[in-house]
Amino acid sequence: MEKIFRVEVTDRSKGERLDKFLVDEALKEFSRVFVQKLISGGKVLIAGEIVKSHHRVMPGETIVITVPEPEKFYVEAEELPVDIVYEDEHLLIVNKSQEMVVHPAPGNYTGTLVNALLWHCKNLSGVGGVLKPGIVHRIDKGTSGILVVAKSDAAHRSLARQFKNKTTKRIYVAVVRGVVELDNSIIELPISRCSYDRKKMAVNFNEEKIAITKYKVIERFKDSTLLEVTLGTGRTHQIRVHMAYIGHPLVGDEKYGSRAPIGRPALHARMLGFVHPGTKKYVEFSSDLPKDMQELIDASRKK
Repeated sequence: MEKIFRVEVTDRSKGERLDKFLVDEALKEFSRVFVQKLISGGKVLIAGEIVKSHHRVMPGETIVITVPEPEKFYVEAEELPVDIVYEDEHLLIVNKSQEMVVHPAPGNYTGTLVNALLWHCKNLSGVGGVLKPGIVHRIDKGTSGILVVAKSDAAHRSLARQFKNKTTKRIYVAVVRGVVELDNSIIELPISRCSYDRKKMAVNFNEEKIAITKYKVIERFKDSTLLEVTLGTGRTHQIRVHMAYIGHPLVGDEKYGSRAPIGRPALHARMLGFVHPGTKKYVEFSSDLPKDMQELIDASRKK
C-alpha cells in the first residue's frame, strides 16, 4: 500500500535543496537517491505542481510526497554458494566472495548475491526495489568481505538510517602499491563520476560533498604496504579513488592504475559494526582474509 507524507517548510530550512530537505526532515529512513527518484518520478508535489530536486524550499510551502508500495520481486532465486556468517529474523550477515556481484543490473540478472539469497531466504525487505531486495549497502565485485542484508522493511530502514548518519563502523584491509610514508592519516577529498569515463570515479574539487577515508599502516613491505582502512563516508569506489589519488593505488586495481597477479583489487571488508534493529544493541561481525589476499601478503613478506 502506498504511503502519503505531508510536510511544511519552516524558516530554519529556507533555501535548502528539496531533496536534502526531504531526507533531513520528512523521509529520514530513505536514501537521498531514493528520494531523488521519487521527485523525478513526479511523486513529490508543491501546490499540486511537480518540482525538481534542486528546487529551493521556502517557508510556508506544503510538500506532498507519495511513496509507492514496493514492487514484488521478479529476480529469480538461484541455488548458489553463499557464506552466511549470521542470521536471525531481522537480518543476515554475508561474507561475500570477490567474484560475486551484489545485486542484478541491466544485462546481469543472474549469478548475484541477491539471486543466491532469494533461494536461501524468501522474506527479504522490499525497500530497495525489485532488483535489490534486502540490500542496504554494497561492496564492489572484486572486493570481498562482510555485508549486512535486511529481511524486513523496518530492519532495512533502521540500517539505512545508520549508514546515512555515519554511525556504522566499517573497517577494510587493503594492500597498496608503494611504501606508505605516514603511519596513519585521513584523506578528505570530494569524489564524483569521472568526466571522461562514466565507469570510473574521480576526485573532483567542484563537488560539494567531502568523502572521508582514514588509514593506518599495519605492515610495510619492499614495494607495497598493508593498511587498515576505515570509512567515514561511503562513496562509490571511495577507497580505490582516494588511495590512487595519493599515489598508492590498490594492488591489482587495474581500473585505477595498478596491476598484479591477484587479478582484482586487494581489498577486503573485514569488519562491520552497527546497532541491531531488533535488539537495539551494538554488534560487530568480521571475517578472515581470503586466500588470495593472504597469499599476496605472504609473498610480499618474502621479498
